[in-house]
Amino acid sequence: MADLLIGQVLSFAADPFIEGPDAAQIWARGGVLVEAGRISTVGDAATLAAANPAATRHDYGTALISAGFIDAHMHYPQTAIIASWGKRLIDWLNTYTFPEEARFADPAYAAEIAGRALDTALAHGTTSLCSFATIHPASVDAFFTAAEARQMRVLAGKTCMDRNAPDTLRDTAQSAYDDSRALLQRWHGQGRAAYVITPRFAPTSTPEQLAALGALWAEHPDCLMQTHLSEQPDEIAWVKALFPQSRDYLDVYESHGLLGPNALYGHAIHLTGRERGRLREVGAAVAHCPTSNTFIGSGLFDLSGLTTAGLRVGLATDTGGGSSFSMLRTMAAAYEVAQLRHATLHPAQLIWLATAGSARALGLADQIGTLAPGMEADLVVLDLASTPAIAQRSARADDLWQALFPTIMMGDDRAIRATWVNGRLAHSQRES
Repeated sequence: MADLLIGQVLSFAADPFIEGPDAAQIWARGGVLVEAGRISTVGDAATLAAANPAATRHDYGTALISAGFIDAHMHYPQTAIIASWGKRLIDWLNTYTFPEEARFADPAYAAEIAGRALDTALAHGTTSLCSFATIHPASVDAFFTAAEARQMRVLAGKTCMDRNAPDTLRDTAQSAYDDSRALLQRWHGQGRAAYVITPRFAPTSTPEQLAALGALWAEHPDCLMQTHLSEQPDEIAWVKALFPQSRDYLDVYESHGLLGPNALYGHAIHLTGRERGRLREVGAAVAHCPTSNTFIGSGLFDLSGLTTAGLRVGLATDTGGGSSFSMLRTMAAAYEVAQLRHATLHPAQLIWLATAGSARALGLADQIGTLAPGMEADLVVLDLASTPAIAQRSARADDLWQALFPTIMMGDDRAIRATWVNGRLAHSQRES
């Protein structure tokens, strides 16, 4: 049975950082026909309804139908400690993150938090996530199992650390390789799951562990590799002290086989010119985590400079270093950070980052992130008048962008009219 979603429909045929707002395709009264978990057709609602009289109609009125949000970098095990008061990155890790991650030795606790994280994501319109787990293999199993039950396309990997972490959270170079390889073989490509090789960051891995994970990646180059890069100046100084032979932070990863086109680096705020050039040269991607970067005081990401240079950039909550599960709030923070860098982002660029941009950063642009025939049917329906403050502003809008921008800047989970995953309704505030 087919489903026909009707409302304002927004999709992208190109990159708005290159083409501007004209990269978007907009149907004021559009429809998205969904069949067998995929998008069959996108176009004029009346035309689609006439051609598909047997389809189940879901008329969302003037609500906006878009590709579902894609969170390109987050830590599902930090769900319960989000918005914890802290100082700097290392303090925050030691005070909150490491004690919480130690609890994931209990598979039942891991399963509880995995389900909570994914349900919270769906309530905020997020249909796909790329997550770090903990050192415990069961934490990876819990996340993929919970996602499988919800039919979500997700990416994740066991976080590897063999130094500068509590004893309860350390593995070894060999166990990191063995556990990651076993999890990869169990989950990668199973249903909508993709395994990601995951050293936490250079300071918590010995050269031997980094090399072991680099070797694993060389054996499975179709997998993503995710880690952190140049988040804070004191972190960068720490890396320099630990790896004095390396030219810079990125060189640590490259010298151990952890740089390539399927690499995704979280934060990447304080990059040197050499690092920027090398990332562009190899085709690696970075994840912009604006709520985290302001919450922990890390710095202002150079989105305009990196996109102009041709780097692939995804948008991410960085839960729980990030202070919100909402990709709307994350878009708002990205706008604010760009303003502080004297660059103004258009609403088209913001929503593209949270959908097609993140899909491209994750190497999934041919599967999710935009509304087009053949794409997987992950969608979000946005109420553009979800609160009185938003409604009074959007009522004065002259076009869709003016109507959408208040929801980006002030919206939260109340703006999520519905979330569709793999062609089925996964979350709804009110169904029509």
